[in-house]
Amino acid sequence: MRLLGDSTRVRLLLLLAAEELSVAELQAVLAKGQSQISTHLSQLKQAGLIEDRRMGKNIFYRARLEQQDPVLPQLLALLRAAASDIPEAEQDLEALALLVDKRRDRMRSYFDSLAGRLGREYLPGRSWQGFAEALLNLLPPLVIADLGAGEGTFSQLLARHSKHVIAVDNSAQMVEFGVNLAAKHGISNLEYRLGDIESIPIRDGEIDIAFFSQSLHHAVHPETAVAEAFRILKPGGRILILDLLRHQFEEARDLYADIWLGFTELELRRFLLKTGFTNLHTAVVHRESETPHLETLLASGDKAEVVAAH
Repeated sequence: MRLLGDSTRVRLLLLLAAEELSVAELQAVLAKGQSQISTHLSQLKQAGLIEDRRMGKNIFYRARLEQQDPVLPQLLALLRAAASDIPEAEQDLEALALLVDKRRDRMRSYFDSLAGRLGREYLPGRSWQGFAEALLNLLPPLVIADLGAGEGTFSQLLARHSKHVIAVDNSAQMVEFGVNLAAKHGISNLEYRLGDIESIPIRDGEIDIAFFSQSLHHAVHPETAVAEAFRILKPGGRILILDLLRHQFEEARDLYADIWLGFTELELRRFLLKTGFTNLHTAVVHRESETPHLETLLASGDKAEVVAAH
């Protein structure tokens, strides 16, 4: 409690309870120096109130307040109540929302610039070996959602073997390009929808297969995207995730607008388990032969069938 007598540490803790952030992002929100923020973070970590994880050259921090200790959620509620006495606290949350929007905008503008070129240039993890592994899990005729589809190269391939495919992407240029390409090739069972993978424009229980192909690492909150996939799946439906195995190729952030530098098998399994998926399977299905030797990870899980009441 003595530690939280400082308003800056309270502001930090409230921000990190809402979002995982780097020191640079905390500087942008709080308008304070790096050394001052780092000192406060060190104190909060030593007290067990926050934790960190390293991804490449960056360290991200988040609050531990909603984990197993029953006292910590009460402490968080107390801090949120006390925030009304800190004039900057409400402004911090507005600045945080703007920062998260900028993350999304940066990614969206990158993919807008790629419309019409995707598939002709190098893209980490997009290998036919990986696609083949995923296709083995598909049993037509099915209704499939290709989430984060880009211009829909894979969606068009899926449409050849499926009942209906819904391709979702947050880039209007990508969607327009995909619609025109599908019309040009006479693909009538492929539908494009503009939307975010963290708020999928598909009704509950409409889909047999929810597919993320090298798109989950562009989600600000990948666990939210996985939960959305669970929502749109029919009972007995399946989620398939093709993504990069956790790597240290930091340049991917600038080259490909990646938010996450891939995932570990454990991270994907935790996302799936937390959401309610069963029959989980994860495997590394491809390793690139050239530097930086990125690896492709395949994960799958099932949404349980509804059991009839007796």
